[in-house]
Amino acid sequence: MLRKFYHYCLTLLGAIIYRFPSSRIFVVGVTGTKGKSTVIELINSILEAAGKKTALSSSIRVKIADKSQRNSTDNTMPGRFFIQRFLRKAVNLDCEIALIEVTSQGISQNRHRFIDWSAAIFTNLAAEHIEAHKGFENYRQAKLSFFEYVKNQEGAKLFFINKDDLNANYFIEAARKENSKIVLYSGNDIQNINLETENLKFVFPENIAAAIAFCLPQGINQGIIKKALENFPGVPGRMEIIQEEPFKVIIDYAHTPDSLEKIYKLLGSRLICVLGSAGGGRDKWKRPKMGEIAAKYCTKIILTNEDPYDENPQEILNQIETGIPNSRIYSGRYARYIEHPAHYKILNRQEAIKKAVSLAQKNDTIIITGKGCESCIHIKKGKKIPWDEKKIVEEILSGG
Repeated sequence: MLRKFYHYCLTLLGAIIYRFPSSRIFVVGVTGTKGKSTVIELINSILEAAGKKTALSSSIRVKIADKSQRNSTDNTMPGRFFIQRFLRKAVNLDCEIALIEVTSQGISQNRHRFIDWSAAIFTNLAAEHIEAHKGFENYRQAKLSFFEYVKNQEGAKLFFINKDDLNANYFIEAARKENSKIVLYSGNDIQNINLETENLKFVFPENIAAAIAFCLPQGINQGIIKKALENFPGVPGRMEIIQEEPFKVIIDYAHTPDSLEKIYKLLGSRLICVLGSAGGGRDKWKRPKMGEIAAKYCTKIILTNEDPYDENPQEILNQIETGIPNSRIYSGRYARYIEHPAHYKILNRQEAIKKAVSLAQKNDTIIITGKGCESCIHIKKGKKIPWDEKKIVEEILSGG
């Protein structure tokens, strides 16, 4: 409780120091388990195509007007005055709309407070940060409390909710108020839109639908929206294609069972996957499940290091491996370990990627998950190893 009050005071102090800048700009919060960064980037592309001056803060980057830099804070929703300072700079540079990625942990630390939110977008909800929140219901309630906070502010508010998500009704109820406008969207909504582009083939339809649903009420016509989507450059580290031929190589941030399964389904057959799981006591329950999903969809599996923090990285891989069928065979009183022919355990992430490349044949797809465009690997005692997944993959593919 004392720690929560501490964060509350910091948030209030930041708003005072930067003179409550959100009162002078249209602020949009995007929350959910997955797709937040992609939705923000899609909306930003459409708004810019419509001539709007924008600012955005996500796990990937911080952009204010025409200046953009990588988010190097290791925090999707940073504290210590970060958001208020970001909004003040956006106001000073005459930005019209600010897009902010809102996380459950940021909400728990009161970082959403003292901001005059104009709109809130809900993408989806899946099991994540369960141990940190002590249960899925608490995790969901953290997200819902953001919607309730926005609803209870003065003035009319806009809410955009993915109606296909199993938790949609919770968010509808959290947003319901006389002067609230609730817009429901669905990935099925875009089926009738003829987008003549390959750029969006690995973008989930519900993310595109969220962006369209938000931009239409802003007075942006469908022609501009369509053109912006067709020119969408993609999101760094989110289903980012590094190589097309002779075999495809893709990197993605996916780090939950639900995300992995969606991606593997989207990519189809002949998959070689490189994956790990974060340490630090984070959602240990998901590790065997990720191994099980990888075994279901991939022909070859390379388990490797991700962000072990203070945990034993080898033990993390062992826990993922327990979900891979036939990895252990028990005979009588003694357990015999048999290496499954379709999977490998290589702690060194660079060597793991090299192994995947060495195994790939024409028309295969290598999908490397867990890091995306993150700039480091977190190891014990708070230390970090610099890491650039895209650069390392490119070097390996070029023979480096």
